[in-house]
Amino acid sequence: MAVSVPLAVLVLLSLGRVGWSHAEPPRDSFREELVITPLPSGDVAATFQFRTRWDSELQREGVSHYRLFPKALGQLISKYSLRELHLSFTQGFWRTRYWGPPFLQAPSGAELWVWFQDTVTDVDKSWKELSNVLSGIFCASLNFIDSTNTVTPTASFKPLGLANDTDHYFLRYAVLPREVVCTENLTPWKKLLPCSSKAGLSVLLKADRLFHTSYHSQAVHIRPICRNALCTSISWELRQTLSVVFDTFITGQGKKDWSLFRMFSRTLTEPCPLASESQVYVDITSYSQDKETLEVNPPPTTTYQDVILGTRKTYAVYDLLDTATINNSRNLNLQLKWKRPPENGYIHYQPAQDRQQPHLLEMLIQLPANSVTKVSIQFERALLKWTEYTPDPNHGFYVSPSVLSALVPSLVAAKPVDWEGSPLFNTLFPVSDGSSYFVRLYTEPLLVNLPTPDFSMPYNVICLTCTVVAVCYGSFYNLLTRTFHIEEPSTGGLAKRLANLIRRARGVPPL
Repeated sequence: MAVSVPLAVLVLLSLGRVGWSHAEPPRDSFREELVITPLPSGDVAATFQFRTRWDSELQREGVSHYRLFPKALGQLISKYSLRELHLSFTQGFWRTRYWGPPFLQAPSGAELWVWFQDTVTDVDKSWKELSNVLSGIFCASLNFIDSTNTVTPTASFKPLGLANDTDHYFLRYAVLPREVVCTENLTPWKKLLPCSSKAGLSVLLKADRLFHTSYHSQAVHIRPICRNALCTSISWELRQTLSVVFDTFITGQGKKDWSLFRMFSRTLTEPCPLASESQVYVDITSYSQDKETLEVNPPPTTTYQDVILGTRKTYAVYDLLDTATINNSRNLNLQLKWKRPPENGYIHYQPAQDRQQPHLLEMLIQLPANSVTKVSIQFERALLKWTEYTPDPNHGFYVSPSVLSALVPSLVAAKPVDWEGSPLFNTLFPVSDGSSYFVRLYTEPLLVNLPTPDFSMPYNVICLTCTVVAVCYGSFYNLLTRTFHIEEPSTGGLAKRLANLIRRARGVPPL
């Protein structure tokens, strides 16, 4: 027995060495990237892309082990014979007129479109079951997708991956415009990432910051791609995208400066250890074209140029896998600051804070002769607290008048004003140049109708409540304070005694 133990140990060690020598390289890879784009309107767009590639044919190979590719999605591909799957949850609307074209746009609400393999016999049944499963995975209301909101397009929504044929019978498309995007949808979306939200670019995905934006869209795209240049084999690609637009005038107190911490309340500390690439791109194209004096910190080590959406773009590149990118403090906070204000500066805007301070918008403009200038502001009507309504709320609420201060050219050159010898009406505004005079004009107050509740309802509720309380309280008080006495039954009166005497005389039992 003493000899058999060391022999068994040697056999295990030899087998372990053989297994290590024949270890296969991983068949999957993961890349993450963040693109920060300052928009023409002064806002900032941030686009996250997380790409997981798996060199496996899920529908032919019996796959039981998953490393980077989410098991839940891999089983969907095999069970429902999916060719492509595209799912998005969007809050807000991408304003192309002010923000330019997006990388990938999605409609408001929830959008789902799927290409099935031609081996599927009952597409409608598979579509219904798939939408129910996705509803559970992403905590959404996709189970409301049915035949009443499902279509089969024939011209749009071509396959984005490999496609041998385009038989639109195997395509299904549906949109739920009323779907509300919230944290319950973001949490399962982040759990599909190899590093979840523990490391890499995903640490910036803080729910309270992402949903406090002008636009929020998260999506999942699954498609087959070529594994090599000759496309002799197929790989599966999972691409998770998230796009948000930050209002820098709110986060930056009216300034166009921005930083990672100001937008996400967090900074980058380390790349995802499972990622083969982890990079941040900052669009610096508009700055170089407009010749605006800016400062990007820290300075990029490399730049990238290419034609994106028909426009040549220049990006500052930050590689998180490079040890020099993240400094000794393990903290990377990208910042863009103005060295000096641009000439003929932009708009001064101070956002309002509820019940603390109003909006302030100032513009310095030069108007040509015989021209018309219109200034419009978008707003949303909101309900006030019931104590904040005026005694006549149906009349509306007044908005303070606008102020127009201008230097108007003078038809006749004015002489310097004698402050003591001139009339008082001529010395109200100082005149530094005789070729113009100062004028301040006010517009009419704006009367805005806000949603007004039915103030008769509180009166009715108060009356009903007081009545119920009075009745209940009075009944209970009467029962608790009343004194009860038990009265002994009386023996009867004279008439009863006479009746009993007569009954006894007749032989009848008494009463």
